[in-house]
Amino acid sequence: MDDWEWDETLYAGSAAHYAVGRMAYPKALGAALQTELGLDGRGRLLDVGCGPGPVTLLLAPYFAEVVGVDADADMLDVAAGRAADLGVHNATWKQLRAEQLPGGLGTFDVVTFAQSFHWMDQPLVARVVRGMLSDGGAWVHVGATTHRGVDGSAELPHPRPPWGAIDELVTRYLGPVRRAGRSTLPRGTAGGEEDVMRAAGYAGPTRIVVGGNEVEDRTVDDVVAAVFSLSSSTPQLFGAELPAFEAELRELLTKAADDGVFSEQRREIEAVIWR
Repeated sequence: MDDWEWDETLYAGSAAHYAVGRMAYPKALGAALQTELGLDGRGRLLDVGCGPGPVTLLLAPYFAEVVGVDADADMLDVAAGRAADLGVHNATWKQLRAEQLPGGLGTFDVVTFAQSFHWMDQPLVARVVRGMLSDGGAWVHVGATTHRGVDGSAELPHPRPPWGAIDELVTRYLGPVRRAGRSTLPRGTAGGEEDVMRAAGYAGPTRIVVGGNEVEDRTVDDVVAAVFSLSSSTPQLFGAELPAFEAELRELLTKAADDGVFSEQRREIEAVIWR
């Protein structure tokens, strides 16, 4: 990731797809964090790289105020719409890159990063966020793969989506090197989070794992949205070939589905807590 630089097109055109194509975080995640962190409906939550708000809105009942920040304005528009639909009134949204924190936002009891920290200047963000935590506050990294389920041979109510064939189709249109905004990621995203956190002065971690057994039915539309929700296959990356790609994708999925329906077993969700 040394040569990769963030740009504003990283998730361009994917916000509405993200909200539909990603499987929801389980309610058990909120309950587990409530128990581990002693959440009681007071305090403030900051969700960094919040996207369309899946974690922000899941955890909103456990705080007096939740703030979601993201660099993508479309993601925040979708998040605000979802909050209104769900009747969540204690959430606010701010367009901001993590590297621009603290951004005048104040201090927080919990700061979450869900499938987002790997896109950031990790040492810088870890240091800045440490200064934003209240006494006894916690950093929570939520690690998950929510666009697709577990691979395997266990019998499910409907066929699994043909993810191998989907990946091959994306490669045929976009090439073999992973795309990410205007750049590529030939070696994937950065790792080494634990070293970064310890260097920034955090203690831990404590690990919580939830979910992993639920089976979810998904439609052809859901899986199409899942593909377009990925930074490596956002709609804007296909340019003029987008209609042709989507037509081929839908044909592939329709042939593989059971009357338009797939089943997937959700993956485990891990919450890594630093203090």
